[in-house]
Amino acid sequence: MSIRTNKMKAVPVLLKQLMTIRSKFHERGKDESFDEKLEKLRLDVNKIKDVFVRVKKNEEELLDISAEVYDHLRKLDRRKLDEDMDDICKRIKDSAHKLVPMDAFDDSSKEEDHKGGQIFHSSQPLQQPNQKSWIWVDYDRLDRLPKDCLSSLLIFPENAVIRKSNAINLWIGEGLLELYVREKNVDHPGYASLFRKTGIKRFVLKQKKLTLGDWDFGYFTHTIFNVGASYLNFRPQWVKEFPNLEVLQLGRWQDSPLHHIEVVSEEFLKELSNLTQLKYLSLRGISRIFELPSSIAQLERLLVLDLKACHNLETLPNDISSMKSLTHLILSQCCLLEEMPKGIEKLTNLEVLKGFVISTPGKTPCRISDLVNLKKLRQLSIHIGSGVVMSNMDFKSLGDIFTLEHLKISWSVSDTRYGNIQVIFPLHLRKLHLECFPGKSFRECWFDTSNLLQHIELNITGKYGS
Repeated sequence: MSIRTNKMKAVPVLLKQLMTIRSKFHERGKDESFDEKLEKLRLDVNKIKDVFVRVKKNEEELLDISAEVYDHLRKLDRRKLDEDMDDICKRIKDSAHKLVPMDAFDDSSKEEDHKGGQIFHSSQPLQQPNQKSWIWVDYDRLDRLPKDCLSSLLIFPENAVIRKSNAINLWIGEGLLELYVREKNVDHPGYASLFRKTGIKRFVLKQKKLTLGDWDFGYFTHTIFNVGASYLNFRPQWVKEFPNLEVLQLGRWQDSPLHHIEVVSEEFLKELSNLTQLKYLSLRGISRIFELPSSIAQLERLLVLDLKACHNLETLPNDISSMKSLTHLILSQCCLLEEMPKGIEKLTNLEVLKGFVISTPGKTPCRISDLVNLKKLRQLSIHIGSGVVMSNMDFKSLGDIFTLEHLKISWSVSDTRYGNIQVIFPLHLRKLHLECFPGKSFRECWFDTSNLLQHIELNITGKYGS
């Protein structure tokens, strides 16, 4: 391939050639001084790719230099290469400085680039609303800790759209996020809470159909992540292969329900209690799971339990009060779930509770007023079941959950009396979502935000009114 054919492939080809030639020179006898020059050249060449991504003009000069370097390497002309090395590196810098900030090729910047490894699957820069593109130079300037978080996202397919919550939950499970940092207008953990954890071994499920328990290399595996499997089967005692497992993402990570996942049998769930190191468990969107066994409550180290959109799920463990470490309990869109387990009000580390079902007293042992005990709760979504009528006191108790920032209330009941319910919102509430409100109109009581410390974002969805 000509070095000028494709600018996005030029640098990988050039780096490959450079590493090959470097090895050949080593075979002839290592010269420390010359080897340092080759290493410096490699670092400078590696940054050219980011220049290509960042600019659209004046790239011919850089390609000319790249072609010249490639020609030197191809000819194995050490003398000529040694003579021209300083001039080549200077020309690379001079050309690049016309196009990018002066510190893009700053020798004082960190040079830890994983020996030419690629950080992003796609050649396209990562885009976020109202933010600049992310390229190698930006990544290279990060501390080691944010780098670990970003590199963990390489398990996802090229050009995948990843929800922020999925990434955060993964980082929590892998031990990359220890604490939450709450900043103004920021509803996710800050990097100040990161700590380094190296040596994470991941096992990615990509086959359409597969069986867990057919391998014997799971001892050092910390993470199992389902990227593309739709049909999951499990050998008896499959968990014995993974004694150190901390993250088990069997459910879908995609936001769309079109990504179908189902299990052959529920029996594998009974063995999960043997995964004593487990911190993150996601069964999101998996079909043919009807009951979560009571043994799940033995996972006392579990931080995140994600059961969202398990449409066949009808029964949860009777009591989960032993799951003291739990910070995220996600039960939303489990349409057949009518009964909550005992002990939710005792999960004092809980920060996110989604899909909390309000049903008859016998089916909902924990009421809204009991959630006041959850001193760290930031996000709460409540689903009010059919045939349930809540009193003013139930809604007023929401105001006593002082840490609450996001609140969603949805109804599957038609009762116009909800239009007259008195509601007191928490002082720090920032987002309010009302879904399928059954009343005919909202009276002032629903919008009395005089007690709030800031304006809130109001979202009203679904059909409401009789």
